[in-house]
Amino acid sequence: MKRIVIILIYFLSTVLVKAQQLPQYTQYMLNEMAINPAVAGKDEFADVRSNNRYQWTGITDAPRTYMLTVHGPIKLKNMGLGMHLYTDIVGPTRRTGISASYAYHIKTGDDTHVSLGLSAGIQQWGIDGDKLILRDAGDENLLTQYQTAYVPDFGAGIYFHKKDKFYVGFSAPQLYQSPINLYRNTDEKGRLVTHFNLNGAYTFDVGNDFKIEPSFLAKYAVPAPPKIDVGVRAIYRDMVWLGCAYRHNDALTGLLGYMFNNYLIVGYSYDFTTTSIRRYTSGTHELMLGIRFSRKQASTWTQPSK
Repeated sequence: MKRIVIILIYFLSTVLVKAQQLPQYTQYMLNEMAINPAVAGKDEFADVRSNNRYQWTGITDAPRTYMLTVHGPIKLKNMGLGMHLYTDIVGPTRRTGISASYAYHIKTGDDTHVSLGLSAGIQQWGIDGDKLILRDAGDENLLTQYQTAYVPDFGAGIYFHKKDKFYVGFSAPQLYQSPINLYRNTDEKGRLVTHFNLNGAYTFDVGNDFKIEPSFLAKYAVPAPPKIDVGVRAIYRDMVWLGCAYRHNDALTGLLGYMFNNYLIVGYSYDFTTTSIRRYTSGTHELMLGIRFSRKQASTWTQPSK
């Protein structure tokens, strides 16, 4: 049965007000642009990446997340521009957003930079009334309506990195806590909640062919408890990687990926759920696809035979 038993007021007061609202994804180390607007244009090439997450396989109406990021540099002005598009679907609810990012990069040393970034966009929140079953009678009109609300979204971030060696970033999405008035006749008013993200990684060279890259992502939104992801990848010749990760009180993860000719990227992760919901699901799948664009990158591509 595809309908979900839900108390609408509880959803508005708990999910929209008290819980973490941003989509969760495992391969955070492969798509930093989805975390921090200051990442925009940090490399010498334009970068396009897509993360597609199917959470808790086997559970009806389980969360699904789709996101696309694009960013690239404006070299002569030490700036970067980017875009983040996403859809997060959980049961009868859907959140879709798009934001544009601007970053300014300041060189602080040999191959090290500090970047400052801002983002601005809009979110659409929606509830499909056809998928609701109310515990109490009296609001049956909600069952035939698709309710939507549009809210502005602003964020900021700072990012410090050394090329091919390390990075650490801090970002604060949803700085403006805009009200989400999906049902204007109710007393409960949800609103955006400001989130705080701290992430980083360091690359250790192991001989000529191997690298080890530990990484982390810490997330916090008042009043939800903090969450932390930690992981490590073993990378062979900047081309193939295997790894594992742990999300506190949530999941253990396996990671693998491949980069073709330094411009096409495929990454996959599988989450082994550690909470009590593991009795009902076979796990979570996530697929990441990426491509780089630049004249320098194109010179490394395989040329067709004549």
